[in-house]
Amino acid sequence: MASPAASSVSAPPRQAPAQSPATLAVWGSRITLGALALGGLIAAMLDVSLSLEAQMVGYLIGMVALNLPHGGYEHFENLRHRRVSFSLRYVVLYVAFLVAFVGFFFVAPVVALGLAFSTAVIKGGHGGLKVMDALCGTDHLQSRWQRGLAAFVRGGAIMLVPLLAWPGVYVTFSTYMVHIFGAAGPLPFATHLPTVQAAVGTIYGLAVGVHLGGGLYTGGLSTAWLTDLAETTLLIAYFTFVPMMLAVGLYFPLWYTLRQTARTTAVASHDPAPDRLSLPRTWAAMVIGALATFGLMAGLYALVPNPLGGAGLLGGAVAFYTIFVCILALPHIVVGEWLDQARGIWYVP
Repeated sequence: MASPAASSVSAPPRQAPAQSPATLAVWGSRITLGALALGGLIAAMLDVSLSLEAQMVGYLIGMVALNLPHGGYEHFENLRHRRVSFSLRYVVLYVAFLVAFVGFFFVAPVVALGLAFSTAVIKGGHGGLKVMDALCGTDHLQSRWQRGLAAFVRGGAIMLVPLLAWPGVYVTFSTYMVHIFGAAGPLPFATHLPTVQAAVGTIYGLAVGVHLGGGLYTGGLSTAWLTDLAETTLLIAYFTFVPMMLAVGLYFPLWYTLRQTARTTAVASHDPAPDRLSLPRTWAAMVIGALATFGLMAGLYALVPNPLGGAGLLGGAVAFYTIFVCILALPHIVVGEWLDQARGIWYVP
């Protein structure tokens, strides 16, 4: 989906100034997730657990109250640089992919759920890679396969590590999500869970080792590699020790969104002809995006045969909202980034 992009933007340095807002935001993401991971580790050592109900409340606060407007704002931030004709094509393609993905869930809900989870891995990993490009440095990732592996490792922490650390919750809510679309019975992988966990653990562990080992080989003990090592370790520890529902719910506002905002700030600060939004316009864009998202959510709720997936109100709300954001994520990535070769939602010049 080619586009006449806005005025050319000079490439920002791979290391932002130490006291820049972008750098402070990145450090904020590290400190908050690090504190939560440490708290989860201490709780595990003391045999203290957080109730599932409390986790689900935390999930909904993080995903809805804190993170909901940001996805729409990513599109707005991208489209405000473009011509009207491009924006119209963009919206049409987005809606087409959205409708097709919803239809796929009705036809093959289990396969569609696998695609949705894969999309979450891509979003967290590829989006995180662009933050590294803009702010942390990626000199140790010198080939396409290294970059792809880095994205898989970072994104895999979101969806693969919880399967290993919190299998009961993972299977339960995955089952609720396919039941929303009328599927019945257990998930196929749930009947062979130990085998699936062994395979996932082996593949992911090898990926982490090859990613970090390859980066060390090509980049040496560089600042970029050490940062990558520390952040990768932090993400794995976070999703291992923080209870799954709370971990996922807080990851997106405290890590993904905070760091994407930092990337946007860093890119804008090096734009020779910046087009900055006023606070009222920024607020209006986020509110409009949130209202549109709620409208789509209401439409999906009315369309599916079992909106709560057979769970109670709180668990069903978590399952329904999770499947909803998974459905939004696929066109978000495909249309907003992959088909937009000129700029994209994770733009780094």
